[in-house]
Amino acid sequence: MPTMLSHPAVPLAIGMGLGARAIPPRLLAAGVVASVLPDIDVVGFDFGVPYYAALGHRGLTHSPVFAAIVALFGVALAQTFGTSRLKTFWFLFVAAASHGLLDAFTNGGLGVAFLWPWSDERFFAPVRLIEVSPIGLSRFVSARGITVLYSELQWVWLPCMMLGALLAFARRHLEIYARR
Repeated sequence: MPTMLSHPAVPLAIGMGLGARAIPPRLLAAGVVASVLPDIDVVGFDFGVPYYAALGHRGLTHSPVFAAIVALFGVALAQTFGTSRLKTFWFLFVAAASHGLLDAFTNGGLGVAFLWPWSDERFFAPVRLIEVSPIGLSRFVSARGITVLYSELQWVWLPCMMLGALLAFARRHLEIYARR
């Protein structure tokens, strides 16, 4: 898995690229939370839940169904976020779903249960470029942790910064054409 430091890169890139009028700060903050929320499943390790189980790491909480549930809960707060229910749903869905997608690009673990609840089968992306992060702070604070952070900078943050810049460029140019 990428670290909790890198999962927010996707909603941050989208939010910064589209701007505060499209993605208000409270919705952006909710997107950051939604992007790391799927890793709540690691508490299962403390209760003896096997990694490969539906409730295990990268299981149901990494599925699009879970992302939709998170987004639906967010819809109830759309007024608090200062935006529409539809925009809230899609932004939070993308933020939460991006977690499993990023995890599928890592070079470790058992894959992601994208098809849960219809199947517990785990999948990886065809290309696995992101170094998998060790679970646990003591394992992360090591040379391995530095390797993971460098990999995330290269394969998560840099592409997300490019996405954010592209969205901001498109937004500014559309605003210019709209004023004409």
